[in-house]
Amino acid sequence: MQQSAHPLRQEIGLLVGVATAVIFFFGGSSLLADLSNHIVAAALFSWLFLAILWLAFGVVRHADALAVRLGEPYGTVLLTLAVIGIEVAMIAAVSLSGKAHPGLARDTMFSVVMIVLTGMLGGTLLAGGLRHNRQEYNLSGANAYLGVLVPLAVLTLVIPRFTLSAPGGNVSVFQATFLLVTSAGLYGIFLLVQTGSQASSFLAINADEHEHDEPPYATASHAMLLVATMIPVVLLAKNLGKVIDHASDALAAPPALGGFLVATLVLAPEGLSALQAARANRLQRTINILLGSATSTIGMTVPVVLAIGLVSGRTLELGLEPTDIVMLTLTLITSVITLGTGRTTVLQGVVHLILFAAYIMLIFDG
Repeated sequence: MQQSAHPLRQEIGLLVGVATAVIFFFGGSSLLADLSNHIVAAALFSWLFLAILWLAFGVVRHADALAVRLGEPYGTVLLTLAVIGIEVAMIAAVSLSGKAHPGLARDTMFSVVMIVLTGMLGGTLLAGGLRHNRQEYNLSGANAYLGVLVPLAVLTLVIPRFTLSAPGGNVSVFQATFLLVTSAGLYGIFLLVQTGSQASSFLAINADEHEHDEPPYATASHAMLLVATMIPVVLLAKNLGKVIDHASDALAAPPALGGFLVATLVLAPEGLSALQAARANRLQRTINILLGSATSTIGMTVPVVLAIGLVSGRTLELGLEPTDIVMLTLTLITSVITLGTGRTTVLQGVVHLILFAAYIMLIFDG
């Protein structure tokens, strides 16, 4: 077993994140006052993006350490909740910071679902298939995820586009209340089932023991560091949102690009964990991470943004555009087919990557 890095050295990302958060907390107004200089704007974007990304990797590292201590499926649940918690906190911070694109939450949720179910799932199936040919996972768990994800996605991202009580994909107060209660309730019940009576459905069929490096800190220390690493992300999210808004206006970029950048930033560390698990022939962990992210991003984000909208009176647009509805529907149907046998192959990975390429193309030419 390799000698692990000195514990303090592993927390450099946290130190950089805290320092960046302090600088922008006290001097953010002056730093972001004039973004007309493209070089300055690009430098600030790179600074904030890399700081948040570094912090996100720290969150995943501490969540993984807790996963080793807690075992499955509790470890993967904790990892998913931590990562999607960052996404929810970022959306909430940007939504409450003044100017906010009314479709930011919708675009971010749609981006997470598409990135996870096309790009990440396709990449992990391709990488795992090339290395191990055919891989297996627990079909019961995959069906449980999809059984919650499909209705949540359709109710929150598709139905509002067709209802007449609010224009342009918006939701009325009654619809918002209904979706808030049902999405939070359904996701809460799913978590109880996943960690309770049906926990075995989310475990690998051939549950081999895998060696893990012993976490460097005590369980309580990792838990505290996990929370401490998430706090600067929330503080920096508002500043990153301002830079993204300015860049989108200045470059006439598609509105959906902001949601895509937020989703990519949040999902990158978790995607790496899923890829490593697939290459190690631990496809069950990959499925738990990816489908857990797609499910929780709707189950956690929708109640929070709807609550913010109801309290603040802000306009919230949830319904997708027609082209996005078609892509979401195609992705959900393909995912149900792909994950309907308990085995995966390289071909299925390629199919999902083609859907991912189509999604990227439609952001810029939709």
